[in-house]
Amino acid sequence: MLTTRFTDGAPDWIDVGAPDLDGARAFYRALFGWEFRPAGPGGGGYGFFQLDGRTVAGGMEIQPSQGPPSWTVYFRTPDARATAAAAEQAHGRVLVHPIDVMGEGHMALLADRAGVPFGLWQPGRTAGVDVAGAPGALCWVELYTPDIAAAAAFYHRVLGLETSAASFPDGTYTCVNPAGGGEDAMFGGFVPLGDDPAEAAGAYWLPYFAVLDADAVVARAAELGGTVRLPATDIAGVGRVARLADPYGARFAVLRPEPRE
Repeated sequence: MLTTRFTDGAPDWIDVGAPDLDGARAFYRALFGWEFRPAGPGGGGYGFFQLDGRTVAGGMEIQPSQGPPSWTVYFRTPDARATAAAAEQAHGRVLVHPIDVMGEGHMALLADRAGVPFGLWQPGRTAGVDVAGAPGALCWVELYTPDIAAAAAFYHRVLGLETSAASFPDGTYTCVNPAGGGEDAMFGGFVPLGDDPAEAAGAYWLPYFAVLDADAVVARAAELGGTVRLPATDIAGVGRVARLADPYGARFAVLRPEPRE
């Protein structure tokens, strides 16, 4: 699971783009209890979702020309320019070249070989989100991709990520961790795109947020105008999961982790 002991290659930030930021703020506040704090002058309308004063995610209003409403996962890098160059060499694309974010760090937006957008965050004053792995915060990420082998090769070359296979009753799951991190540093997985009933929308990164009651969150999301893409389901050895989308179509999932013995 994710923690705030960030290491290179692991997710360290996440944000959502919505066509109606006020509506998104209301949805996530009612769903997770998040409060929104604007970044202030010079922030371009960007802001921070917080729990008890600690930042769990960012958010911004987007125009149709900027792409569909979505969550973007950012990965820690010590050098955003070098990582962006590595992505291009690995047949990915640079969507937004590395820029300084008011001294807080450097960010960039890239796309992998399958066209999946993701971000880079090179820490400055801000290391990343303030909380991860706790209820209401990011705890896991999954890449839905048409070619797991190609994705593994790309992210290994660009971010140094390593993969391993985990066996489950329904098959094998491809786990992902930072270079040299091993099982204790796993933060996500790669999933065949065909395993997602909404695969027509294309490949994407899916963030998971930890919750105490997945069924209650699913019911609340539906009441608030969200979409239930996968009802709450038990996965042995993992917990109870559900896939959702906010009222604007940004996809995310929730997980009530199975208690560790």
